[in-house]
Amino acid sequence: MSNRSFLTPVLLFLCLIVLAVIGAGVVTSIDRQRFQTEALTKAVSDLSDRIDRLSAGGFAPALFGASGATAYNEPPAGNAEFYDPKAEQGGRFIGAITSDTGNMNMLINNDATVSDFWSLTCDTLAERHMKDIDRFVPRMAESWTLSEDKLTYRIKLRKGILWHDFTDPETGKKWENVEVTADDFKFYVDVIKDETVNAAPLRSYLADLKQVNVINDHEFEVVWERPYILSEEITLTLMPLPRHLYHAYDGPFDGAKFNDDHVRNRIIVGCGPYQFDSWEKGKRVVFKRFEKYYGRRLGIMPALKTVVYDLIQHPNTRLQALRSQTLDADSLTTEQWVNNTGTPEFQEGGFLRKMRLPSMAYSYIGLNQKNPLFQDRNVRVALSHLVDRKRIMHDVYSDLVRPVSGPFFIDSKANDPAIEPYEYDVEKAKKMLADAGWKDTDGDGVLDKDGKPFVFTVIYTNSSTTDQKLLPILKEDFARAGVKLEILSLEWSVLLERVDKQQFDAVRLAWRMSVSNDPYQLWHSETIGQDGSSNYISFNNPEADRIIMEIRTCFDLDKRTELYHKFHRLIHEEEPYIFLFSSYDLFVINKRYQNVVEYPLGVYQNTFWVPKAQQMAVPGL
Repeated sequence: MSNRSFLTPVLLFLCLIVLAVIGAGVVTSIDRQRFQTEALTKAVSDLSDRIDRLSAGGFAPALFGASGATAYNEPPAGNAEFYDPKAEQGGRFIGAITSDTGNMNMLINNDATVSDFWSLTCDTLAERHMKDIDRFVPRMAESWTLSEDKLTYRIKLRKGILWHDFTDPETGKKWENVEVTADDFKFYVDVIKDETVNAAPLRSYLADLKQVNVINDHEFEVVWERPYILSEEITLTLMPLPRHLYHAYDGPFDGAKFNDDHVRNRIIVGCGPYQFDSWEKGKRVVFKRFEKYYGRRLGIMPALKTVVYDLIQHPNTRLQALRSQTLDADSLTTEQWVNNTGTPEFQEGGFLRKMRLPSMAYSYIGLNQKNPLFQDRNVRVALSHLVDRKRIMHDVYSDLVRPVSGPFFIDSKANDPAIEPYEYDVEKAKKMLADAGWKDTDGDGVLDKDGKPFVFTVIYTNSSTTDQKLLPILKEDFARAGVKLEILSLEWSVLLERVDKQQFDAVRLAWRMSVSNDPYQLWHSETIGQDGSSNYISFNNPEADRIIMEIRTCFDLDKRTELYHKFHRLIHEEEPYIFLFSSYDLFVINKRYQNVVEYPLGVYQNTFWVPKAQQMAVPGL
């Protein structure tokens, strides 16, 4: 996509600069020269703001012609309707990260923080509609089609999309106005699929992606080995990778060099709305708005010009930063939300706004199916009847969670709202356990069977203050039915090692989900025993396997929803997890930000803006 619409403000700016140079040559008075420089600066600033206001919120006739058509007469960008045409340009956004990262290369660094940075700096072919989340809308792609056999996507790329300008950190070569082409998407896929590149997590998602065929600079095909429901999401969320940064040498691509290029992996070069500016390890990462962003001509240019992430590890320190307005937004803990938001800044006349946003995650206790204790579904369901969810919701989570009954995002179409979590019923649990052969034969208060007591251990991470409250409640309630629950806290790395090796009875964890659902990785029996398998509880059910494989090739959303509900019912009846809760993201943002709207997947930072009179500078910049 060309940024020719940007040339008009550039030419005007250059004309003013020429006038300034001529003026500087004839004016001898220092005071007069300073006066003219200040006037020029204000004129340029006013002109830039007028152009920004026109182009950021929608098509401007002065820049695009009376019809409002773009230079390429291209289709509009998706979600442009959610950008405020009245937005005032400028200002900052300061968020927080809780830990630093090893490098900035998302392909080799499976760090959620780095993924967030790339979402700021790198666009994808399409994105989900902000309200109708089951539908994809154009971003870098003008259009796409899918072949009748569901194997080949044909992509038409917008013209004139530019890579961010940068100077190679090793060679010193300057790269400016480099256009993104179809080859850059092929390079992205080829690098991930290269076995020498440390991109195993991403490579697993592209396992069935056969190849990318480049037709010309702005058209290419993405070919899949077999029909697959996630092929649409994976294809349309592909992004380009800058060959001129990562393969800036003669000869074939070197995966080892890509992994170990510590200098280039300290920066990000993208084509999105924000450009990587600087990274001060242990302190701050800074992004500046990319003024040649193709979204300017499509009405999706963000208003905020600087985005900063400061490293602030402790939740209470972040809360204090919100109060002092050195931090603009953050998520609170449950304790903070309940106990620390009664102060004036959070009240009606205060400057902080609280938002309770849905989280695409659920917590659970996974029951290792290799343990004989959990191989009887009646036992697993009985244990779920011993969870007093109402008490836990109130006493542990202050009613800031929702109980879940199955493996899908509670607000998605895949989730069947008719299926409710098992009710707390100690007597029913006792009967189910007795019917399964568990009785207290020696009178010690603990059920036993074939001479073995019903005793098991649940492991959890020692950093979870929530689990330190939740698990003792479970221990108490399990004991009412004669089940002895032991609790063991572990360092996160140790817990993961135990889980990977299946050296546990039960584990308290959570899953974060996507909108599209493929249950294969978590629930299909083929994944049992695989390195890094998410099916670490060894769930094995032939009917579940059959439904999963049917889901994976069902492209009709209504029919697939029926299959999801059928699978949800099966998992609920089997209860291989004790399903617990879906929490909320307890979000706080400064009220000076406008157009902060809650959408099904949360808030959308790129649509925020701040009135001129309330814009603040970034401390230290």
